[in-house]
Amino acid sequence: MLRIARVVPEVSLDRAFDYGIPEEMATQVALGAKVRVSFKSREIVGYVVEFPTEPFKGRLKPILEVLGPGSFLPAILIELAQWMAQYYCAPLTVALMSVLPKAVRKADAAFKQKLWVEPLTAVLPEEVATVLKKARAQRAAWEYIQQHGPGWLAELSQASGCSPMAWRGLAERNLVSIQSRTQDRDPFLNTPVVESLPHEINAEQKTALDIVYEEMRAEKARVVLLHGVTGSGKTEVYLQAIAHVLSLGKSALVLVPEIALTPQTVERFRARFIGQKIGVAVLHSHLSSGERHDQWQHIRSGHARIVIGARSAVFAPLKNLGVIVVDEEHEHSYKQEESPHYHARDVAVMRGHLEKVTVILGSATPSLESYHHAQEGKYRFAEVKQRVEEGQMPTTHILDIRTANKKGAPPVLVAPRLIEAIQARLDCHEQAIIFLNRRGYASSLQCPQCGYVEMCPNCSVALTFHRRAEKLRCHLCDFSSGVPHACPECGFAPYKYGGSGTEKVEQALAEAFPKARLARMDSDNMRGKDAYARTLGEFAEGKIDLLVGTQMIAKGLHFPRVTCVGVINADLALQIPDFRASERVFQLLMQVSGRSGRGRVRGEVFVQTRVPFHPAIQFARHHDYTGFAEQELEFRRSLHYPPYERFVLVTARGRNEKKTLFVIEQLAKEMERLGLPETEITGPSPAPIARIEERYRFQIFLRTRRIMLVTPRLRPLFMDRAWPDDIRITIDVDPVDLL
Repeated sequence: MLRIARVVPEVSLDRAFDYGIPEEMATQVALGAKVRVSFKSREIVGYVVEFPTEPFKGRLKPILEVLGPGSFLPAILIELAQWMAQYYCAPLTVALMSVLPKAVRKADAAFKQKLWVEPLTAVLPEEVATVLKKARAQRAAWEYIQQHGPGWLAELSQASGCSPMAWRGLAERNLVSIQSRTQDRDPFLNTPVVESLPHEINAEQKTALDIVYEEMRAEKARVVLLHGVTGSGKTEVYLQAIAHVLSLGKSALVLVPEIALTPQTVERFRARFIGQKIGVAVLHSHLSSGERHDQWQHIRSGHARIVIGARSAVFAPLKNLGVIVVDEEHEHSYKQEESPHYHARDVAVMRGHLEKVTVILGSATPSLESYHHAQEGKYRFAEVKQRVEEGQMPTTHILDIRTANKKGAPPVLVAPRLIEAIQARLDCHEQAIIFLNRRGYASSLQCPQCGYVEMCPNCSVALTFHRRAEKLRCHLCDFSSGVPHACPECGFAPYKYGGSGTEKVEQALAEAFPKARLARMDSDNMRGKDAYARTLGEFAEGKIDLLVGTQMIAKGLHFPRVTCVGVINADLALQIPDFRASERVFQLLMQVSGRSGRGRVRGEVFVQTRVPFHPAIQFARHHDYTGFAEQELEFRRSLHYPPYERFVLVTARGRNEKKTLFVIEQLAKEMERLGLPETEITGPSPAPIARIEERYRFQIFLRTRRIMLVTPRLRPLFMDRAWPDDIRITIDVDPVDLL
């Protein structure tokens, strides 16, 4: 009887196709195998996701070839991708391609092969020594390898100054061997690490760890929400929980929200486990394609038993998984912007459920969704309220910049009191962090006479002025232009700069502290592959006194010498038309203030704001997460917002405004005809940012109590459907950004 393999092809379709397994391939075709198959009139690559047992009537095309050894997709990850496709209303192929990195899928994906040179003898035969007196290049190469040892041919040639021909001449004389070997593209190659030992934990950490161990032993493990104030030693709880599962022969997965956090996190984990010869792999978008391939293959082979990475690392092909840690679980960067619009935290929870392992969600400011689950008993709740090593929470000062900016005087960017505090800390050889979640020099360029604002020609937003580059730039589509010398509307000069960004703050601080060593961290100047790690390394070593940056410096970083943190324009995000605005401001203030006073010296935080009595700012001032969460949840309950109801956001984008609106109006009518249970449909209406990248945007908003009764009915409307070529429709389940 012919065996059948169900294959998902690498084409954007929402279905799998059945192929026959030739007898000669019977032992090669495994679940998750990568295969070459005939599809219509061409040959394509696909992945085996199932072996149907029901008989097939008719003829089946055979699998043509099995590509690569073994399974590329473990059974659990196939099941996870199938769940993602259903839950997030995405094509199955798209979900599977999210699970499998492009660096592994591409046809030429392979380990790098290079030539390795190794000496075969330490003593030259007399007759060869005589010959080498005349062959000076070969003699120099021989002496070099005797002194420095074996190495890669290219590196040896460069270091010794001897050409590859000289080395090949030595090989012909049987003095060295030159063989092709795999060279591991190791992102840790130039980052030595010193081994560290487990720290003694306090009573609160021990209680939290005991809760984790209880869930690990439970027949049906629950998610553990670890709420610990900044500096409370959550990472030590993670490390000891991971050490426990490693001792059982299992592996561990650790997710972090920002690439900027990855170097410091990886260093701490490598330091703890390097003495045990435990392989640590890292997965994030700043790796080269080759590094990503090699790291993924090390995980797949079992050589790496700890994986640390950003969002997509949730799909790491770990064997015998024992625990999943999601650090800073509240972070919105865990949400994928492209289809499937998955949230890595929620996917981690589902993976933990499928693999029957404990998932630890850690944060100083848990998302209200996770906190609500803990309050309802769906998650276990563990709390660490005190900082480790007798560390104290920083003192927070609220600076009302309405009073600092006197009438008629130019606006103050950095309040005098904050300037004084920074100077006092610098005088004590301590460090300071200044945070502003807006890059560039000025947020807009406006004519003071007629009010004209330089707008992006492609998007419904003002252009941001970047002084160093002397450019106006759009932060949505990356359009840039030169800076006009006069207003295009009325000819008035000069322009007036409105608002401020990190570049302007950097300039103001450089003028205020000319002797201080200053650095800026934002996406404008952290473009190099190692820029994050290099800047953070210099800050850790004390080579930088003042660090200015956006949210990439606000979370998860541990610098004991930082004793002063300043927050510029803390209320900027409160102006965004999003029900999560208060939660985001509170979380950001709590996280950035947590960078201060993590050593023995008590820190200070200065928050500049125009709304000093806003609840998000006042609760953050008192480090009162519980108070904020209870008040905000009551607000959410009264308005039927998440976590009490669930949202689905459907967005249409197109270059023609009327055509785009017409298409989404027809889609809205189809949704109404579905009769979705317990669901309210609003729209279509223009998106808050009505135009991005020359495309008009309209939204349909769905609010429901029972998401799993809605998405299975919605999904057929979007699968394998031919929309007009210039219209793009996306569906986002549990959106975190409503703009």
